[in-house]
Amino acid sequence: MKVTMTVNGKAMSAETEGRTLLSSFLREGLGLTGTHVGCDTTQCGACTVHVDGQPVKSCTVLAQDVAGKTVTTIEGMANPDGSLSVIQQAFQDNHGLQCGFCTPGMVMASAALLAENPHPTEDEVRHHLKGNICRCTGYHNIVKAVMSASGATSQKLAAE
Repeated sequence: MKVTMTVNGKAMSAETEGRTLLSSFLREGLGLTGTHVGCDTTQCGACTVHVDGQPVKSCTVLAQDVAGKTVTTIEGMANPDGSLSVIQQAFQDNHGLQCGFCTPGMVMASAALLAENPHPTEDEVRHHLKGNICRCTGYHNIVKAVMSASGATSQKLAAE
């Protein structure tokens, strides 16, 4: 079947089987390999993308169920000139990544949080990101990056 959706602002289509997961469709059907697949069970969050503005773990959603919708992947997070978005830059500036495997999902989850709550507390950031697993960083710098991207200052983070 042919599946069409708007991905990162462009109408895109590809032939796929009805049982194809959105993560596979994006990676293999459309060549957008920034969306990572870590667990296939929604536990790790590496595959997080936005569907119609909402964060979705793409490893458990069928591509056909997203037909006609708007999808944003990590590739769509950069500024129009190709420079890093505020969130991506904050992750870089605050060392919110190490191996980078979880980073696309963390950035996408963080963007969803900041769209809903532009000035979250540290506890709100930690709560929102609990569905995303990072095996390298210990989360401190990821939280610091999200707080930095929000423009918020935290005395606790500044003191550390």
